[in-house]
Amino acid sequence: MNTTLYTDTVIHVTKLSKQFGDIRAVDDISFEVSKGSTTALLGGNGAGKTTTIAMLLGLLLPSSGNISVLGQDMLRHRYRVLERINFTSPYVDLPGRLSVRENLNVYARLYAVPRRSYQIHQLAEELNITEFLARPHRSLSAGQKTRVSLAKALLNQPEVLFLDEPTASLAPDSADRIRHYLQAYQQRTGATLFMASHNMAEVERMCSDVIIMRQGRIIDRDTPARLISRHGLTNLEQVFLEVTRRTF
Repeated sequence: MNTTLYTDTVIHVTKLSKQFGDIRAVDDISFEVSKGSTTALLGGNGAGKTTTIAMLLGLLLPSSGNISVLGQDMLRHRYRVLERINFTSPYVDLPGRLSVRENLNVYARLYAVPRRSYQIHQLAEELNITEFLARPHRSLSAGQKTRVSLAKALLNQPEVLFLDEPTASLAPDSADRIRHYLQAYQQRTGATLFMASHNMAEVERMCSDVIIMRQGRIIDRDTPARLISRHGLTNLEQVFLEVTRRTF
């Protein structure tokens, strides 16, 4: 496993664990994420990915361990970084009775976004959601909701963007545009992207670092190219299947 420590760290996790009754969902994990990188957190169902991200965002309190994001202790000073981070997931729905524009306006106000109408208009154009800004969110397709969720997450131009399945339910052409958009956003702003995905081709294309979890633990970590080479395989999906199915 690659244990290289990064300079200019924006996410620092030390001995992080989460217990739900008798279940240890996250088991004593430590890692760092460098500024401007794109890191993938991979694992099968029940590996601990979602729980880890929820703790990084401050939505769940860990049973033990420490989390620092942008130099702030997320257990004590989460409020200091909320305007500098954001999160998107197709599995977290927005209020269905509100229109897309109303939803985005609510979140823009929460994040104290300047020139709210202009920012919403720009994101709507860039993410191709202008035509349904006036529609109730509940009337959208799954793919349309994915794009709206991403627009919500980009309203405050976050320095750290957490992405859970960022292209879920999107057609291949739309997914490709979103990947290009995220990469352009990162290049323009220097943002750090931290993503969970089951799309190994997407991870291989976008990510500079890959963390693989199994049963709450980190079992491998490296760049996509080095993981593929070290395991003697041809792509990241093969590596993922080999590592997560391995008997320890």
